[in-house]
Amino acid sequence: MKRSEINTAIEDATACFQKNGWHLPPQPRWDVTDFGSGDFYRRGLFLFTLRNGNPKRDKKPYAEKIMIVEQDQETPMHFHRVKMEDIINRGGGNLVIELYGSEADGSLSERPLAVSLDGIRRTVSAGTKVVLHPGESICLEPFMYHRFWAEGGRTLVGEVSVINDDRTDNRFYEPVGRFPEIQEDTEPLYLLVNDYTSWIGL
Repeated sequence: MKRSEINTAIEDATACFQKNGWHLPPQPRWDVTDFGSGDFYRRGLFLFTLRNGNPKRDKKPYAEKIMIVEQDQETPMHFHRVKMEDIINRGGGNLVIELYGSEADGSLSERPLAVSLDGIRRTVSAGTKVVLHPGESICLEPFMYHRFWAEGGRTLVGEVSVINDDRTDNRFYEPVGRFPEIQEDTEPLYLLVNDYTSWIGL
């Protein structure tokens, strides 16, 4: 992913947050990925980490992110080994989430799975596509495969979860990259969460 594309995505997202009345904290925690696709608007995701911690060090058990999902922009099929998360449609279009359980070998399970939608437990078939309208939410448990995209326009999505480490907790069904390889075609206007080591040695 080109650095110029990342700069543009962050500036665009900042305007979107302001338009929707979201005030971001001063400490930047930008996270932009194309999952190695080379086409951010087809397969990619914009995230801002509002709060998180170190699972091995911190007492705080919870984390929060705000995400922007573009129309038809796919986050590919994956599960989390540790993280349980609530995904909330905060406004805009609808969020479509395709669900599968997983087998011990990491394959997709064809068995029905239980899922909680706004606190109501229900059983759905493998491959079910759940549509979250603005204000609706779903609880995704560990080892529950999911992929998602927006329909009906750009969608603001909240995530409330246990604290987690994205470098180790994600298991993608296809071999994709969680953090992009960046082509430095221009100077960064903003550093991503995965930039700090290479740019300022943290």
